[in-house]
Amino acid sequence: MSYTRQALYPCNPGTERGRSTKLSAANVKGSDKVIYVNGRGVIVLDLRNPASSISFTGHVKETTVARFSPSGFYCASADVSGLVKIWDTVKEDQAITGEYKVISGRINDLAWDADSERIIAGGDGREKFGHAFMRSTGTSTGEITGHSKVINAVSIRTKRPYRAVTAGDDGLINFHQGPPFKYVKTIREHTKFVQDVQFSPNGDHFLSVGSDFKAVLYNGENGDKISDFTDKPHKGSIMACSWSSGSDKFITSSMDNTVKLWDAGSQRQLTTWSFDKGVPNQQVGNVWVNQNEIVSLSMGGDLNVIDVREGNLKLTRLIQAPQKSVTSAAPGPSTTFLAGSADGRVFQYDTGPEAGSVKVGGEGHTNLVSAMTGSAGGKFYSVGFDDKLREVEASSRFTSASFGLAGQPKSLVATVDGTIFVVQTENSGKSRVQAIRNNQAVYTLQPTYKAVSMAASGNVVVLGGEDDNKIHVYNWDGQTSKLAETAVSESINTRGQITAVAVSAKGEYVAAGDSVGKIVLFNTKGEKLADKWTHHAARVASLSFNTSSTHVASTSLDTHVYVYSVASPYSKYVHIRGAAPMGGSAVFWLGDGEGGKQEKGRVASSGADGCVRVWEVALP
Repeated sequence: MSYTRQALYPCNPGTERGRSTKLSAANVKGSDKVIYVNGRGVIVLDLRNPASSISFTGHVKETTVARFSPSGFYCASADVSGLVKIWDTVKEDQAITGEYKVISGRINDLAWDADSERIIAGGDGREKFGHAFMRSTGTSTGEITGHSKVINAVSIRTKRPYRAVTAGDDGLINFHQGPPFKYVKTIREHTKFVQDVQFSPNGDHFLSVGSDFKAVLYNGENGDKISDFTDKPHKGSIMACSWSSGSDKFITSSMDNTVKLWDAGSQRQLTTWSFDKGVPNQQVGNVWVNQNEIVSLSMGGDLNVIDVREGNLKLTRLIQAPQKSVTSAAPGPSTTFLAGSADGRVFQYDTGPEAGSVKVGGEGHTNLVSAMTGSAGGKFYSVGFDDKLREVEASSRFTSASFGLAGQPKSLVATVDGTIFVVQTENSGKSRVQAIRNNQAVYTLQPTYKAVSMAASGNVVVLGGEDDNKIHVYNWDGQTSKLAETAVSESINTRGQITAVAVSAKGEYVAAGDSVGKIVLFNTKGEKLADKWTHHAARVASLSFNTSSTHVASTSLDTHVYVYSVASPYSKYVHIRGAAPMGGSAVFWLGDGEGGKQEKGRVASSGADGCVRVWEVALP
C-alpha cells in the first residue's frame, strides 16, 4: 500500500447536560483501552498511547453508547434511531457481524452477558423501553418490561444464574431473571431519575445511583436492598458508578464536581477527589479501567485519569481533545500542530514521543474557529465566528490581546514579516481583506470580487475569487504596507466556485480547489499548468504543498485525501480512502522525506469526526 496510518488522535466523549455519559473498559487483562462515543463515531482510546487509538464510523445516525463484550473480541454500539451494530474489535477491517433495530428510539445503554452471546438494550422507544436479543442472530431472548419512562442504564449479572437490572427516569429499578429474561420485581429506592446501575464483577451485588444524590447496594441474586451509602454522601446528582475488578470497592461521579471511592463491605467512603467549581467540571461518567486507575469524565469533555491507591489525591493525567468537529488546523514547529474546533476551543498536538493533545489555555473563542495560521517567532493566530482575531503564545496560551473584525472571517494567513491577513465577509456580502500587525490594522483591501480563500508564502499573497473563479496574486510590501496585484489567472472553468487555495513554500505554484471537487495547478504568473485533478466528488475543503513544493495534498467533504505530484500532474497520485470520516476540513504536511523516488512524507488530516489522523505516504 502506498500509505500507512501512523497515528490517530481521537476526540473526547460527547456530553449533554442532565444525561449520564457511558464509558466502558476492555475486560481483557493488561488492556488499558476505554471505549466511548462522539457524534456518529465510536472511539477506542488507548490510555497508554492515545495516538494508537482506533475509531469506528459505521453508524449513519448519532451514536449514544458502546460496550466491549466480556471476551474482548466484539463491541456493541447503538445510536439515536434504536439501531445496534456488533463489530469486530480485533481485525483492522472492523467487520460488522450483526445489525439489529431493537427499539424505535434512542438507546441509552447496552449490557452483555458473561458468554458474550446475549445483549440487553435500554432507552426511549415508542412501544417498549428495552429489548433482550442474541448477538449472532438478533432473535429475542426475553422481555424487558416494567418501566413507564425512558431506561437510562442496564446491567447483567456476570455469573449464572443470570440476573438483569434496568433503571429509568421513572425512579424505578426493575429486576429480571433468565435467560430468557423475564420481569421479577420492581425496586423503589430512588425518588428521582436513576442514572446508572452496575453489577459487581463477581455478581454478588449490584449498585444504583441517581439524581436524588443516593447510592444504594443490593443483593445480586435476589435484588434485596443491603444498604444506603450515607457516609459523607454526594451533594449533587450522581451520574455514574463503576466497580473495581475485585468487587470490593466502587467509584461514583457526581454533578457536585467530585469523584468518590467507596468500600462496599463497610459502606464507608475512602477517598474524595474534588474538581474546580463550574459546570465544565461536573462529573458525568466514569469507568474503572485496571487495578489502580479509574477514568472520570467532566462535562467540559476532559477525561480525568486517577490513581485510586490510598493517599493519592491528585490526577495522574488529564486527557484533553475536541468534543466537536475540527474546523481548522495549522502545522507548528518540530512535531507539533494546532487544531481549532466548532465550539471555539483550540488544542495543541504533539506527534513526538510525548504524543497527545492539550487544550490551549486562556480566554479563547466563543464560537467556531474558522481559520488558523503560524507566524514568525513560533506564534499562532486564529479567527472565529465570534469575529475575533486571537494570538496563541509558544507556551500554548491565548494572549490577552484580541482584534475585533468587521465581518465574519473566512481565511487567515501570515507573510514572512509577521503581518497577518484576514479575509472577511461583511454584512453587505462584500469581501474585505485586512492586514494586521501588532494588533493594529495597517492596510485594508476591498476587492471587486468575492474573496473567500487565501494563502501566502514569503511576501506572496494569493486570493481565490468565488464569483469570478479566478486566482489573484499579490505582492506584499511590508515597508510601505501595501498589497499590489501582480497576476490574475483565467477562470478555472468549472461548474463550482473556488473554495480553497494554497501556494508553495518557494512561491512558485498555486493550487485552487472548487466546490465540485476539481483542483487546478497554476504558477504565480497566473498560467494554468494542470487541470486534471478531478478525483474528489465534493467540495475541496483544504489544500497544502509540502515544503519541497513537489507535492500537493487535498481533502474534501467526500472524506478522502489525495496526494498529487507537481512534476507528473497527469499520471501520479496517492488516494487515502476515508482519511477524514464524515468530511474533511483541513490537511497539512508534517515533514518531507529524504529524497529519491521512494521518499515518504507525513500528511495530517482532520474533519467532522473531531479526530486528527497522521499518514505516512510514499510520494508518487
